[in-house]
Amino acid sequence: MTFTDKLSKAWESNHSLLMVGLDPDINRFPEIFQNNNNAIYDFCTGIIDATAEFSCGFKPQIAYFASQHAEEQLAGICEYIKKYYPHLPIILDSKRGDIGTTAEHYAKEAFERYRADAVTVNPYMGFDSIEPYLAWEEKGIIILCRTSNPGGSDLQFAQLDDGTPLYLHVARLVAEKWNQHGQCGLVVGATFPNEIAQVRQVVGANMPLLIPGIGAQGGDILATVKAGCNTQGTGIVINSSRAILYASAGTDWKEAAANMAKTTRDAINKARELLHQ
Repeated sequence: MTFTDKLSKAWESNHSLLMVGLDPDINRFPEIFQNNNNAIYDFCTGIIDATAEFSCGFKPQIAYFASQHAEEQLAGICEYIKKYYPHLPIILDSKRGDIGTTAEHYAKEAFERYRADAVTVNPYMGFDSIEPYLAWEEKGIIILCRTSNPGGSDLQFAQLDDGTPLYLHVARLVAEKWNQHGQCGLVVGATFPNEIAQVRQVVGANMPLLIPGIGAQGGDILATVKAGCNTQGTGIVINSSRAILYASAGTDWKEAAANMAKTTRDAINKARELLHQ
């Protein structure tokens, strides 16, 4: 099954466009994890169990694991998802952006070591930095396009000679040239709904958009759904991390995470219903 097939099935089976980001910050863990050498694994698998029924997948951010020497725990977490929630895709958020054999090794890291279904990549070095991932035809390659951070405009709004902003040029390149096996997606931030709409217009209805920026970053759910969804009311993956992971620092941390995930999933679905009445 390809990444896009798996994602489509997860949208349908869980009636959810919400992806839960796994950004484990041990300084924000509940007190029960103090002096626990396996805290990152135990916390993340607890979050996964609490939120799986409300999500369409999980997005571990590799830097949060690597900075804590917890790559083996990350591998174990990915294996846990594969074992207990095999219908939910894993997007490894690593934003790699190198070329040649280095990119080939980054692809092996994502798809062999962590067994991710998709990976985020940076297109700044051009097609050379994307091509090695395309050899994995069943996997997803999700390319940075219009990011949610304010500083993204420094480069992404640079204009070509015809006035096209760089982020739309990236979207067009991906849609028209790089998406050779129908495996590409784009990262477009929820903090810029007008840009989401422009990207959707450029790439058409079928390309999935990974949309960070709701929750802690303040993106608007209704505006995001209106701008990014296709005519089937799908086509987007809305990521939320900190608002779900750290909904409570008490003994009810799993229940609080589940409630926040359900609330977010339901808010997204309500927005979808409003737009398709």
